[in-house]
Amino acid sequence: MGKLDGKVALVTGSGRGIGAEIARKLAGDGAAVVVNDLDDAPAKETVAAVEAAGGRAVACVGSVTDDGFAERFVQTGVDAFGGLDVIVNNAGYTWDGVVQKMSDEQWDAILDVHLKAPFRILRAAQPVISGLVKAAKAAGDDVPCRKVVNISSIAGLGGNAGQANYAAAKAGVTGLTKTLAKEWGRYNVTVNTVAFGLITTRLTGTVAGGDGTIDVQGREIKVGVNPDLLASMEQMIPLGRSGTPADAAGAVYLFCIPESDYVSAQTVVCGGGLMV
Repeated sequence: MGKLDGKVALVTGSGRGIGAEIARKLAGDGAAVVVNDLDDAPAKETVAAVEAAGGRAVACVGSVTDDGFAERFVQTGVDAFGGLDVIVNNAGYTWDGVVQKMSDEQWDAILDVHLKAPFRILRAAQPVISGLVKAAKAAGDDVPCRKVVNISSIAGLGGNAGQANYAAAKAGVTGLTKTLAKEWGRYNVTVNTVAFGLITTRLTGTVAGGDGTIDVQGREIKVGVNPDLLASMEQMIPLGRSGTPADAAGAVYLFCIPESDYVSAQTVVCGGGLMV
């Protein structure tokens, strides 16, 4: 028996990296998972990995910033698995630049994916959660504890040079979390944030010259960290290393299991002891 047996979990950005680890972690403990990615192939790959391990998953492909995505994402969980118990707002990327060189497009794109998209998903989820709570009460059943885990960053807690857009968005996630914790306590929903430190993914992995790129809906975004700079950053971490996607998924998992049913409106830093 898994701790998440019978639960339905929605995880954005779960075709790759941290999100894929979160999806596999939750599914491995019994949750049925709605997997999301911008691209079809990574989403199907995560679904296949979950199913190969004996779990249940379905893909909901598309950009979290698209109009109508939030409603479609939530409805996928209801249609495929009959409920909604866990929401993990994980999708995102970085598009860096010092403030005097940052365009409105850069600012808007990062605020949209990291803050507006979670807001829209939670807004779309509210009628479903409210309806499930009312149905449980009408039937005389206990209302289960549902979970929201929003993903932030130490950049959102302490700022980071070259990331005015990302830091502002992640700081906003904290405010969103605390507000929803107050609004949704009456539904027996906990709302928490995990703020990641240096986690090794395709966005932060070592790239000679620091000139790797990813394609985001036709935009070529520079990613990656120079190996020397990355080594210097790791020396600041008390545990002596950057985190892995599995480390990050483990922190999210803590907020999804019954042991955290009375913990809400909190931000936990998953950063190996790195302080902001």
